[in-house]
Amino acid sequence: MTLITSISGIRGTIGGKSGDALTPLDVLKFTAAYGTWIKSQSGGNDDCKVIIGRDARLSGEMISRIVASTLQGLGIDVVDAGLSTTPTIERAVVAEQADGGIIITASHNPVQWNALKLLNRQGEFLSARDGEEILRLAETGEFTFAEVKKLGKYRTDDTFLQKHIASILALPLVNRAAIEKRGFNVVVDAVNSSGGVAVPMLLDALGVAKRTLLNCEPTGVFAHNPEPLPQHLVQISSEIEKGRYDLGIVVDPDVDRLAFVCEDGSMFGEEYTLVAVADYVLKNQPGGNTVSNLSSTRALRDVTEKHGGRYFAAAVGEVNVVTAMKAHNAVIGGEGNGGVIYPTMHYGRDALTGLALFLSHLAEFGYSVSRLRATYPDYYISKNKIELTPEIDVDEILEMMKQKYEKNPINTVDGVKIELGREWVHLRKSNTEPIIRIYAESDSESTAEYLANKIISDIRELVGQQIRM
Repeated sequence: MTLITSISGIRGTIGGKSGDALTPLDVLKFTAAYGTWIKSQSGGNDDCKVIIGRDARLSGEMISRIVASTLQGLGIDVVDAGLSTTPTIERAVVAEQADGGIIITASHNPVQWNALKLLNRQGEFLSARDGEEILRLAETGEFTFAEVKKLGKYRTDDTFLQKHIASILALPLVNRAAIEKRGFNVVVDAVNSSGGVAVPMLLDALGVAKRTLLNCEPTGVFAHNPEPLPQHLVQISSEIEKGRYDLGIVVDPDVDRLAFVCEDGSMFGEEYTLVAVADYVLKNQPGGNTVSNLSSTRALRDVTEKHGGRYFAAAVGEVNVVTAMKAHNAVIGGEGNGGVIYPTMHYGRDALTGLALFLSHLAEFGYSVSRLRATYPDYYISKNKIELTPEIDVDEILEMMKQKYEKNPINTVDGVKIELGREWVHLRKSNTEPIIRIYAESDSESTAEYLANKIISDIRELVGQQIRM
């Protein structure tokens, strides 16, 4: 069993002992800490309000009830969106002028996982400082619950998703007329979670009438590993190879990551979701700046510079990318895992907004998805991970790797990123899993694999055989 507590949220597997997994007691404790922090931010205001929502995971309803009751017990009003998406709740916090929000989702993790994603009053993930304060409160148990006449109120609201989609259609760069005119025929794989409701609703609004739905019943029983990687998308790729579709659309369980499959069944590449959307945005806003994290493809930099803008890299993690986007006034940004952040909409990864912008781009481009992909520089990222064991000192490993490659340009903002000309290797501890991630990029797939394996071999030499792939 696993419980990971970090500034990016509380994540764990369901079942087991408190403190070792995400049990009801742990949900209550961390929700109480968050609610206590919310009240401290309100300046003594007794009318605090928090928006909650969840993906379709089997444990979602149970955790949602605990979260709502705990917040009410603290005297905080709760607006429950029920089955929803992460970006929808982020927007709802601002629209409702709420004091915060909690999204109950473990994003791309398998079905046995769930998590509490915590939002501030701007509908954005918490800063490191705020997250650390919540962890401190959870540790000390400094909670004061409300008297019976001051308990928080509870209500449901199932309109937030419709409002989210309406705001997407209102974006100037969303070209509904062009999308409808193209008459796209698409396949959607929503891994039996919230996207099974949200994506078809958006397609209806955009005039995309021809579609085949795979795994779009929000049962929470994931039909495959929910991370939208090529090895998990065999079903949709096989369906598209039948030859009558224009595009495959894939989202993760909470609909903040977006991937595409080309008309021939090949992968567009999750790294290139942001690249393509950024190309469309920058075509309409030349000279704009962009941001992605250190583990994302350099193709975004190439596209940005082509349009006369400047590219900036941030540490991995949505909050870090958002901070950098604000600092550099970026018009588009995100992460190479298929996460698109379009600040005109809001500062959060949003697969629905990304999909509407991508379809607008493809409709105006006028040709196939594979031809669109061919317009971008070809880079290959080898994504690997090493499972950690208790005896491994990760910080020591990173320091030794830094010393081993000290003759190369090195970025230590987030782990260790080693520059090798136009190629790079990035080693970092995961924020959400007990692993080291090792990413390598080159314009050759074999070279990217070689670089990643070389680093893994280096680590094996340093720590012996005490690692698992």
